[in-house]
Amino acid sequence: MKTQRIVLASAMQLLLCISAASHAASNTGDAEPKPIAAAAVRAQHATQATILSSTRAGKRIVAVGDHGVILLSDDDGKTHRQARQVPMDVTLTSVSFADEQHGWAVGHWGVVLQTSDGGETWHVQRTDTHVDRPLFAVHFFDKDNGVAVGLWSLVLVTADGGDHWKTVDLPPPEGSQRADLNLLGLFADGRGRVFAAAERGMVMRSDDRGTHWSYLHTEYKGSFWTGSAAPDGTLLVAGLRGSLYRSVDDGLSWQRIDTHSQSSVTAVGVSGTEVFAVGLDGLTLRSSDTGASFKAEIRADHLPLTAMVLNSAKQPILYSKQGVVASDTAPTPGK
Repeated sequence: MKTQRIVLASAMQLLLCISAASHAASNTGDAEPKPIAAAAVRAQHATQATILSSTRAGKRIVAVGDHGVILLSDDDGKTHRQARQVPMDVTLTSVSFADEQHGWAVGHWGVVLQTSDGGETWHVQRTDTHVDRPLFAVHFFDKDNGVAVGLWSLVLVTADGGDHWKTVDLPPPEGSQRADLNLLGLFADGRGRVFAAAERGMVMRSDDRGTHWSYLHTEYKGSFWTGSAAPDGTLLVAGLRGSLYRSVDDGLSWQRIDTHSQSSVTAVGVSGTEVFAVGLDGLTLRSSDTGASFKAEIRADHLPLTAMVLNSAKQPILYSKQGVVASDTAPTPGK
């Protein structure tokens, strides 16, 4: 059962579960498999590796994904190159930078990697070889304070830049006897609050950088994978089967927004009143009213889009199961 939940949760967060098949196969024996201690290989076709998360480090774009691949772009996403040194060949699921130099990436085996040179080189801050309890998302408020979340309500916080991590015990959600939600995404608003996108239509909020959490209930019963907060405080969360919910009252109430699609939404980005989102089957969404309504388009190649970051021109740079997405593939009208 434990192995099945790890594979299922990984499949949800990794969308098509790039590593699920191999991960499941390696967990069929009695002994716990160990993470691959070898450094990530500098591959000729690294830009074709599955990318699961992307962010900005100052003017630089940093993207992470399968087999410890970390890509860097210094020309607004036009070209990418691989980081010089990544110490572990492990699936990386999320990346966050506090400034242009200090960043963190998390992934399977509870791995936390840290960089102090803008992503060129990384070192291991944390890993758990006893059980593969993946971390699915990370967010740093500054170069000292951060939070990471993952499988079975795993929440870790740090106040020293990741040198030490403390496990936070969550209260069970209403109607449950224990906290066992898979926490799949993190995002913060302009007031220093952090939100977690979770299973069972749950959104969680912390007002103290991850130490204490409250549950925000939506009418949705499926999984939320991602979210974002607009400058005016509007909250957006999205996930399975085109589900996207919006709140304008700090999460006290939520409205379902029509995405005109059944394709799962995997990433959301906000710039002012403009909202961009991407998903499986080549789904792209755009809103000019802070997420109150969206226009949907489907890329002609139907690539499963897995990550997105806005460049300096506030245009989305896209990533997929097949790596960096060329910007010249035109979308086709959605439903």
